[in-house]
Amino acid sequence: MAGLIADIGGTNVRFALVGDDGSISRVQPLRCASFPSLIDACEAYLAGIAAGSRPRHGALAVASPITGDEVRMTNHPWSFSIEETRRQLSLETLDVINDFIAVALGVPHLSGGDVQRVGGGEADPHAAIGILGAGTGLGMSGLVRIPGGGRIPLSSEGGHVTLPAFDDREEVVLAALRRRFGHVSAERVLSGPGLVNLYHAVAEVRALPGDPAITPPECTGRALDGSCPISAETLDLFCAMLGTVAANLALTIDARGGIFIGGGIVPQMAESFSQSSFRSRFESKGRFGPYLAAIPTSIIVRPLPAFAGLAALVSGS
Repeated sequence: MAGLIADIGGTNVRFALVGDDGSISRVQPLRCASFPSLIDACEAYLAGIAAGSRPRHGALAVASPITGDEVRMTNHPWSFSIEETRRQLSLETLDVINDFIAVALGVPHLSGGDVQRVGGGEADPHAAIGILGAGTGLGMSGLVRIPGGGRIPLSSEGGHVTLPAFDDREEVVLAALRRRFGHVSAERVLSGPGLVNLYHAVAEVRALPGDPAITPPECTGRALDGSCPISAETLDLFCAMLGTVAANLALTIDARGGIFIGGGIVPQMAESFSQSSFRSRFESKGRFGPYLAAIPTSIIVRPLPAFAGLAALVSGS
């Protein structure tokens, strides 16, 4: 086998093996909270592999900035040394990249059935591509053309930019969030925990009794089945605000090659998201409305899209 790959989020770590031909097998998710360290989680996964078949190479996608050998996760207590992890796992090579760089590397491997379009025109094959997604956090990346052909991924911590208010309604909600958190980043709202933060802010400004123990899936479920007006307004705001942030990304990197939306939240509600206020908000940029109207936006519905990018790293494809 060519290698071990893992997509490490704030809640789950998903492992797989990559063959010499780039094929992906033995996919297994594990809960991060079940293991004291990344090494322990890796060894638990590798324990199920027959002796003598341990991988020679590794590639890990981590939901945190990668600025050197020491990696400290943003939304989970794990921290680790890349070199020490390579040594303890007896790997010849170990690449560690941001999780949305891995998703970006996987975008060229997506086919028609892997995405669901949400409006827009035709992608410019020569322009940049933007990638973002909400899960335990809010990840961002991009792909830009380089001289001679091909694309390279962009490293980004854009999920932590200040979240802007589009209108008076959002300003009131964000004011409630600022009273609680001080700085309100996009991730404070556009993530699983952020969905709950947004729910409580909506309940506060509407002076309605909320559910103090609500979870992100419960909030989404109650919004979609119409059983909770607070959840319904929360999800509407979530989709609209994601449209604002996606449009900001498109304008910032000139992403006329398209915007791709991944993460753990939107692909799970792809049909309702397609009918939400996301796309109308995406195009609501005044003089640049026509510019954005031409940019296609797509939901990545392929499971584990980061794996394609990680597989390319360890197999050299």
